[in-house]
Amino acid sequence: MAPNTLPALVEYAATTFGDREALVEGEVRWTFTDLATEIRRAAHAAVERGIRPGDRVGIWAPNSRHWIVQALGLSMAGAQLVPLNTRYRGPEAADILRRSGAAALYTVKGFLGVDYPALLEGEDLPGLRQIVMIDDYSVSCSAAARPLPEVSPEDVSDIIFTSGTTGRPKGVLTCHGQNIRVCSEWAKNVNLEPGDRYLLINPFFHTFGYKAGIIVCLLSGTTMFPEPVFDMNRAIDVIISQRITVLAGPPTIFFSLLELPDRPDHAVRVGVTGAANVPVDLIRRMRDELKIPTVVTAYGQTEACGFISMCPPGTDAETVATTTGPAFPGTEIRIAENGEILVRGYNVMRGYLDDPQATAETIDADGWLHTGDVGVLDERGYLTITDRLKDMFLVGGFNAYPAEIEGVLVTHPAIVEAAVIGVPDERLGEVGAAFLTTRGPVDDAELTAWLRERLANFKVPRHFHIVDSLPRNPGGKVVKPELRAMEARMRS
Repeated sequence: MAPNTLPALVEYAATTFGDREALVEGEVRWTFTDLATEIRRAAHAAVERGIRPGDRVGIWAPNSRHWIVQALGLSMAGAQLVPLNTRYRGPEAADILRRSGAAALYTVKGFLGVDYPALLEGEDLPGLRQIVMIDDYSVSCSAAARPLPEVSPEDVSDIIFTSGTTGRPKGVLTCHGQNIRVCSEWAKNVNLEPGDRYLLINPFFHTFGYKAGIIVCLLSGTTMFPEPVFDMNRAIDVIISQRITVLAGPPTIFFSLLELPDRPDHAVRVGVTGAANVPVDLIRRMRDELKIPTVVTAYGQTEACGFISMCPPGTDAETVATTTGPAFPGTEIRIAENGEILVRGYNVMRGYLDDPQATAETIDADGWLHTGDVGVLDERGYLTITDRLKDMFLVGGFNAYPAEIEGVLVTHPAIVEAAVIGVPDERLGEVGAAFLTTRGPVDDAELTAWLRERLANFKVPRHFHIVDSLPRNPGGKVVKPELRAMEARMRS
């Protein structure tokens, strides 16, 4: 029987794929049987630490076998996973831990020189009972003998926080059953097979890495190669030496690979991209120069388990580059009168954590999720995204919300007002540009360093412009199209 919870998926993978290679990390090579054993051990350790069904547990760490084992072990213990962006600074992480009511945090020290627990020093975290190092699986013999709790397909599996136009991140509640169902469709669509070898570059705190990575690998018997950071030279070495067959990520990853001199042949057969405008030429170059026969694009939102539409294999380059394909089987897409993309089906979230008003504003009475994106459907039902209703831009595939950035900028002693827009960037798709009114001179380098102490790096604007005043409409709202026109003139 097909699994419909994450604990059942772990056991399914162990039973179905057994001695096949499940995970490779450095010298560590685990079969699916080995992986299940480690996950069960992590689950018993979590229970012994006092983690109970329904507890929310943060996980703030880079991609690794430990992330995979502890995340699935926590799910097996009945906990709800709260992944945190590894680029967060202390105040951002503390806000999510507080509002999720996280009982524990699994984390690391020393990733890229950052001591994550130290970033939380001085933060008010009344509900956080313990901080656990992510590589700690210690468990007593008596605890390992205790039965683990039952987990239902309707139980919440994860709460992934996504920022909104108000600048306040909202926790998206999704359940075991819906996540596994849509991941299964994703895996079938790209024809993942036992024996495929998947380089997991996308961060696990994001749905692209966690769900379209870990979960689909367990469903399909695909070997996982977790990478903590994307380094193009290391990536190409792994692709060649380990005969990687599946590579997924935003366009910047494939651009980086294309820029490598003396690029040798390799064995990638499936390339998946999206999360930004994709040039037709990139799709052609992925097929012709990187020799990837199957190249597909996809579109998703955290509020839809990360999956909304996807081009099937074999789609022509023009269609792959200009559309995100049709809706996933069993789900619907329609375009509202104002052009907004609406989604309905089993992939739609259960709601926002402790925010019924925002939930009601996002999911209407007929069950349609209002994405905030604008698009059109062609006669085949293929979706093309043309604009955004939400004030948001994408930096290398990560959502950046101007309201959140502006809220931090105006706390700087020299800044009076701030308005942030997204502007085109060749490598990252978009980056932030900030227009500021100030009380005096502001040094760009000083402001950048100050922001990096308070915001994840991808949110920090790359361009700063000091202006006498911000353009406003009669209602007092900043007219951002005028700012975009100003920025375009500066770049021309």
